[in-house]
Amino acid sequence: MDAQNKLKEIRASEITVEVTDAATGLTLRRTLPIDYTETANCLRLAAEDAEGRPAELVFYSNTGLGRLRDLTGGGPDKDPCGGHSGGV
Repeated sequence: MDAQNKLKEIRASEITVEVTDAATGLTLRRTLPIDYTETANCLRLAAEDAEGRPAELVFYSNTGLGRLRDLTGGGPDKDPCGGHSGGV
């Protein structure tokens, strides 16, 4: 198994953004001081806003959305492992 398949979480204290300008076709790169965390559930970007207050964006994966739905009571009303229904 290679190192990429063993990763459970990816963390970095800066990210590099690459964009291609629609008008000119020019590709630009910027390295930004943004905390990056990625798991199977979500990708989280955290930094400060223009006033120095903490700010973050979270992008949930399909797996993460399903787990969040289950945690908040929005999932199906069935036992996913088959051993807990019908009892206390």
